[in-house]
Amino acid sequence: MNERHAFRHNAAEMRYELDVENERAVVEYIRDGRTLFLTHTGVPPTLEGRGIGSELVRAVLEDVRRQELRIVPQCPFVAAYIRRHPEWEPLLADKQG
Repeated sequence: MNERHAFRHNAAEMRYELDVENERAVVEYIRDGRTLFLTHTGVPPTLEGRGIGSELVRAVLEDVRRQELRIVPQCPFVAAYIRRHPEWEPLLADKQG
């Protein structure tokens, strides 16, 4: 899916959001210094199976890279995404030197 939807970092709620067709997918996190623990990815049932979760996680990882942060993917969906896309592994907190 190449379509991009309205993406934002909602720091007040400690989550990233992607708005699609009046629905909202989210990646929630806990921040510890320069590390984000990505704890949960939620995609509304009406949007499942359309690549929305992957689009959201990719946007989150792009933002993390831009801010020079590190991540700990506690959410199974995020962890699986990074396994499928190893180019994001340098963002992992345990990969820094």
